Amino acid sequence: MEPRWKPVPNLQVTRALNSSSMVSREVRCTGFMTSEEHDDRTGPSNRNRKGRSSNKGRSHDRFRRDRQRGAGGGFGGPGPRSRLEDLDGDVTMNDSSQDNSNQNRFTPYGRPFRKDGRDRRQGKGGGGRGDQGGGGRGRASWYKVTIPHGKKYDKKWLLTALQNICSVTYTPVQYHIDQNRVHFYLDDATAATALQKCSHKITDSDGYKVEVHVNRSIPPNFLLSDLKPEDIEHLKQCMAKRFDGSQQALDLNNIRTDPDLVSQNVEVILNRRRSMEAVIRIIEENIPELTSLNLSNNRIHKLDDLSGLVTKVPNLKSLNLSHNELKSERDLDKMKGLKLVELWLLRNPLCDLFKDQASYISAVRQRFPRLLKLDGNDLPPPIGFDVETPTTIPPCKGSYFGSDEIKGLILRFLQQYYSIYDSSDRQPLLDAYHDGATLSLTIPFSSQNPSRSSLGEYQKDSRNLKRIRDSTSRFRLLKHTRLNVVAFINELPKTQHDIASFTIDVNTYTNTLLSFTVSGVFKEVAVNGKSRDSTMAFSRIFITVPAGNSGLCIVNDQLFIRMATTEEIRKAFVAPAPTPSSSPVPTLTAPQQEMLSAFSQKSGMNLEWSQKCLQDNDWDFNKAAQIFTQLQTEGKIPDVAFIK
Repeated sequence: MEPRWKPVPNLQVTRALNSSSMVSREVRCTGFMTSEEHDDRTGPSNRNRKGRSSNKGRSHDRFRRDRQRGAGGGFGGPGPRSRLEDLDGDVTMNDSSQDNSNQNRFTPYGRPFRKDGRDRRQGKGGGGRGDQGGGGRGRASWYKVTIPHGKKYDKKWLLTALQNICSVTYTPVQYHIDQNRVHFYLDDATAATALQKCSHKITDSDGYKVEVHVNRSIPPNFLLSDLKPEDIEHLKQCMAKRFDGSQQALDLNNIRTDPDLVSQNVEVILNRRRSMEAVIRIIEENIPELTSLNLSNNRIHKLDDLSGLVTKVPNLKSLNLSHNELKSERDLDKMKGLKLVELWLLRNPLCDLFKDQASYISAVRQRFPRLLKLDGNDLPPPIGFDVETPTTIPPCKGSYFGSDEIKGLILRFLQQYYSIYDSSDRQPLLDAYHDGATLSLTIPFSSQNPSRSSLGEYQKDSRNLKRIRDSTSRFRLLKHTRLNVVAFINELPKTQHDIASFTIDVNTYTNTLLSFTVSGVFKEVAVNGKSRDSTMAFSRIFITVPAGNSGLCIVNDQLFIRMATTEEIRKAFVAPAPTPSSSPVPTLTAPQQEMLSAFSQKSGMNLEWSQKCLQDNDWDFNKAAQIFTQLQTEGKIPDVAFIK
């Protein structure tokens, strides 16, 4: 029967670019506090080991065999430890002394490389397939970029953020994820150097700096591929022969020994990334509606390279991975997005790790909840809710107050509170706190050295429950009574808050209690000649009780501080902010007073913000009105500007 799809000649297979903070909550009788944590520990980017330099006592034949096994150019054989070394043979960019060291991956089925990165089979002339796509350049022209913990970032966000701050335009090659790290390659030394300088210059949504490691590397796998265009053509012909169009099924069982491929000297080994990606690319371009795939008997030992099936073959319902070398159930996580109803895993080492059949079925069904057949055996129907229509998260809304009365009360309180807090003397804040008030400060938990972080100044007072486990220390870090609270606040760095960035949410309000959360950004101001250029974000929970004539008194203050994200920094301090002043309307000329009154009436802003707008526009009424209209349309004028 004629296959439904015919292979397209001269198909070029290239590498496809594949595209978290723990929260601890502290609960007290008066409210809750959130604190974020993140582990920025990263291991060494590479581990290099020089080969042994002596071949004494070895015969010439044994020496030659060792070199053919990939001894990395040295005289020693690939001993037990050589298999544990860094498979990419990376060399730190800044360490030129390592350029000539004997470091190459141990690849029992791959080509051995000379120290200059060329295939030894080429001889002195070069120009063999080992240089394909590399423009004749050697190993030093390629660089490997590693982002520790990069798995948690969206690919588009990460690459865009790096490109925005990188001084050189670059093209990432072979973007992929390995465990928690993101890797890609560059073939431009200038771009590699520029990208290395971007390390710790991007802040993620959890307030942590993104690390960027750049190392010299051998060329990416696809540039060294044994699969030439004509080999790809033979592979396509072989897959077309193995495709059953009536069942939309593709049988790649033990494809390496297929007579059609063996007769043409084409070696397709599916436990190699380049071979698996070639197969997936052919499926994607010719039979994306595939529903059944058999990959049994192919010595597959991990599923990283199969993760592309999730998006490229969305209709896949049956997958046969039996008689392979999968060793851990965690490998199945790479395939979790597939809506499989039938799966074969028997004769894989991972099947021997379960104490009974029930635990085996449970572990597999955690990854594939729709599964009805496992290893040919029927499973009981799954229990759960099958939501076909994806739910969309509603857009984030602004502040929530509950009522206009509560809104006015809170905005007046915050305007007065932060006017004093950002001044040179915070002592007047005594009037804002109850006699028995309590305050606590928290910063995100991190294992890195606090002195290396901009949050280091707050570390000693942080009451993060992940860090402080002793009940005595937890109690000591609480600031009790208003005198101790304000004394502690006075010791904190001097600040300037961006009131326009504030988001306010009322949590609880009754006749006798009002609890609300304030979030926004601030920056520390220079003191005693010390310049501080860091922008930080905060979230603060105030629990208050009524005081005086329509006033509030704080009984509990919970302050959480973190580093601001790149987006928060970009938006910070954009809207004009009035300088705190005891007299909102300084002495003005008669025409200015008249213009100020008219502008305040037309804009609806109070006198202080109206004066600021007019002053910033050289008392040009029309220009100020135009700027006001623009900022109001963009939502950049805070609510406090309209409190009169």
